[in-house]
Amino acid sequence: MKAKTLLCLGMLVLVTPALSGCWLLAAGGAGAYGGYKAKEEGYTLQNPVKKERSSEQQEVD
Repeated sequence: MKAKTLLCLGMLVLVTPALSGCWLLAAGGAGAYGGYKAKEEGYTLQNPVKKERSSEQQEVD
């Protein structure tokens, strides 16, 4: 019984660091996808983030 518990604990300790890289990769992919979709909608990556105006909207202002 004690050997089984130690084995499970050892597996948990070895697997956790391997999964941390996967989470970082998934978060980076989600951020890249969000930036791509924002660019499709006309937003630019500036500080502050703002939406590009078309020439018609600029004439009205």
